[in-house]
Amino acid sequence: MRAVVLREHGGPEVLVITDSADPAPAPEEVLVRVHATALNRADLLQRMGMYPNPFPADDEIPGLEFAGEVIGCGPRVTMWRPGDRVMGIVSGGAYAEKLVIHERQAMAVPDGMTWTDAAAIPEVFITAWDALVVQGGLTSGRWAMVHAGASGVGTAAIQICTAIGARVIVTCSAGKVQACRDLGADAVVDYGSQDFVAEALSVTGGAGVDVVLDVIGGEYVEKNVAALAVKGRIIQVGVMAGKPLPFNVGMLLGKRATITGTVLRARPTEEKIAISRRFAAEMLPLFSTGAMRPVVDSVHPFADIAAAHARMASNANVGKIVVSIP
Repeated sequence: MRAVVLREHGGPEVLVITDSADPAPAPEEVLVRVHATALNRADLLQRMGMYPNPFPADDEIPGLEFAGEVIGCGPRVTMWRPGDRVMGIVSGGAYAEKLVIHERQAMAVPDGMTWTDAAAIPEVFITAWDALVVQGGLTSGRWAMVHAGASGVGTAAIQICTAIGARVIVTCSAGKVQACRDLGADAVVDYGSQDFVAEALSVTGGAGVDVVLDVIGGEYVEKNVAALAVKGRIIQVGVMAGKPLPFNVGMLLGKRATITGTVLRARPTEEKIAISRRFAAEMLPLFSTGAMRPVVDSVHPFADIAAAHARMASNANVGKIVVSIP
């Protein structure tokens, strides 16, 4: 098969498509012909050598999500058969024409959805839903604050909040404010000219937000606590700010608040199966009704995957950057 195999680490130019051995499904795995994948920040880190290869015995092939067609099944597989349209999250290997995944980790592509739209769903929607609802406890009528509202996770989070009846305030750059409003955000803060703590307290009548989904870290940590309601929760899913800053832990005490760090990629297979199956049961039907939709910023051919990485690195995207694999 053809795949992006990292022989070295560095800029987008190291993303070279070459030949790699076809994967073989284990007894409970399916073999998938990948039609599309999508970019995530972890892909950029792995390309630069800042994220370890999860499969050190094999070729280092990045890629955390996919949409494709089942073309083979292990002898114990009962959920799928060749020809089924599936999508899902993987620890790596999605920048390739073929991959294998445990049958229970795969999810059905909604009827009528294109491959490129389907590839834009798994990683960001599961991440946002797990952070806000499963770990954050967000429910109807409560307030969430989501940073990087125009990112893949951010655009998913806005829709999830709206779908469950919660209210959401997001932060983003000035040029992306309208895009976040159009997705249904109740309040949008231009972080370049507005204080998101003051805005969060203003829209909540001084009470603060119940859940914060943060991909930034750094100086945002103390500000998140300041914007938080009593017994509120901060779910930290990224640290784009880079180097950590000193934090006054005492700020948590009076609010009886919690900060939870979480990742999706590094979880054991059993946990990925559990979250995928629950997401498929509780949230995936909302894509068929139109209550939620993947937000695709751009679609790049497999041969131009380096350009896709360059676009993500520039922070120009609104929603997901997708790569079509012909």
